[in-house]
Amino acid sequence: MSKKRRVIFVDNTHPFLFQHLSDLGFDCEAHYKTSREELSTQLSDCFGLVLRSRLRVDAELISRAENLAFIARSGVGLEHIDVELAEKRGIKVIPSPEGSRDTVAEHAIGMLLMMMNNLGLADRQIRDGQWVRAANRGIEIKGKTIGIIGYGNMGSAFAQKIRGFGARLIAYDKFKTNYADELVEEVELEQIWAEADIVTLHIPYLPENYHFVDHTFLQRFQKNIFLINTARGMVLNTADLVQNLQSGKVLGAALDVFEYEEQSFENLKPTELPEPFQYLRKADNVVLTPHLGGSSVESNEGHARVLAQKIEHLFC
Repeated sequence: MSKKRRVIFVDNTHPFLFQHLSDLGFDCEAHYKTSREELSTQLSDCFGLVLRSRLRVDAELISRAENLAFIARSGVGLEHIDVELAEKRGIKVIPSPEGSRDTVAEHAIGMLLMMMNNLGLADRQIRDGQWVRAANRGIEIKGKTIGIIGYGNMGSAFAQKIRGFGARLIAYDKFKTNYADELVEEVELEQIWAEADIVTLHIPYLPENYHFVDHTFLQRFQKNIFLINTARGMVLNTADLVQNLQSGKVLGAALDVFEYEEQSFENLKPTELPEPFQYLRKADNVVLTPHLGGSSVESNEGHARVLAQKIEHLFC
């Protein structure tokens, strides 16, 4: 690399990425607390941006980055990046879903086991001095049909890890075809509505996916279902979910993401959220976690290594 190329780190990532890009000859700069206004003045000769979700990379910022070649997202979701404009400008947008595919899958399975075996409820009861057995009888995953909606990195990792439980796996992905394998059957949504006992969401947030799962969607299931969402909060209508929990159409829900989250996913005040969320907080058949699905100790480094490999492949 004959000339140093500036790479601005908007967010703090695992140190492997900063060090690896520096070793490759990039001029890496840490701007972890730099304001959006100040950052915008630093972009004219910037070659690459590395970020998580602290700032929105919109038309205003992209227009100031005249020499920008890539935007590397340490993580999965790209809803805070104007991907369409970036691609029109010839800027590579590089996410790293491979870095957290395993931990998201494990988290989803953990939530499923908690939900179907009343583990959280039973734990709370014992801590409260209660010994409740019959009412906490579990439901086995074996023999059930699991509908996987979205069969990318996360959906396929979930299938790999759940295979030993003896369930039948069917998957729908509107962006892919011919992905059936020894793990899953490739189906349309209609078959998931007809046959699924358990449904797990692994789709990105796109404008057309806003409230993808709503009352109409849930009412189309022929069976009463268990629902898992470790994808994005805005793909699920919370008020409609509550309505279907109350009616029994949804037997239980496991949610790691919520439509009320801010862009950074870092701050949420559960007691101040709307009434549907307050219902979820109190419901015994609901399992809630604070957007932890992709946040294992290993995934932090995993994202860094994935991005390092992709950037090196594209630009070195």
